[in-house]
Amino acid sequence: MRFRRSEIIIFGMALLFFIIGIYLYPRMPERMASHWNIHGEVDGYISKFWGVFLLPFIFTALALLFVAIPRIDPLKANIEKFRKYYDGFIILFSIFWFSIYIQTILWNIGIQISPTIVFPVGFSFLFFYIGILCEKVKRNWFIGIRTPWTLSNEKVWEKTHRNGGKMFKIAGLVALLGVLFQDYAFLLILIPVVLIVAYTFTYSYFEYQKELKRVKAPPS
Repeated sequence: MRFRRSEIIIFGMALLFFIIGIYLYPRMPERMASHWNIHGEVDGYISKFWGVFLLPFIFTALALLFVAIPRIDPLKANIEKFRKYYDGFIILFSIFWFSIYIQTILWNIGIQISPTIVFPVGFSFLFFYIGILCEKVKRNWFIGIRTPWTLSNEKVWEKTHRNGGKMFKIAGLVALLGVLFQDYAFLLILIPVVLIVAYTFTYSYFEYQKELKRVKAPPS
């Protein structure tokens, strides 16, 4: 099986996670800070082993999934039409996940970078790029805004993703405001996503109904 450059990068990132974890493991406290509240204060701890290796294990599983999707999707030919944007997403996601891991590791060795800074910046770039990806994505079973109505109609898929893409770009800009308003960073990330999910779900339903009426309408 031939691997693409993006797939080699993501597997290399997975290896880097473990190298860093193994190297810094002796310096980690027996109970590591692993969760922060919306104000950036630690409110959860985890054992040393899982504190160091949980995120690398999850990332490796996600990397395998990202590599598998273009190969197992029944509409894999459509994925190839926007593959370079998908490849860009998995690389950006890898950087995002890596930044979370590094923030956790640094915090536990005494270099306290607040997640209320890391998360808004990371999600801002991620959301904005998802907006770009949405505008390019073709109908498939794994990537994109998958509702019963987008998956059932090509035009509904395209319209929903065109609108959803614009909204994700806006969400990216809103998330970045969390750096300035750190007490509201969590809400500035979460609320736009909830609104996008609700809007695109509803929008795709009504667009599908319009398409049904158009098809059923007698010729004039």
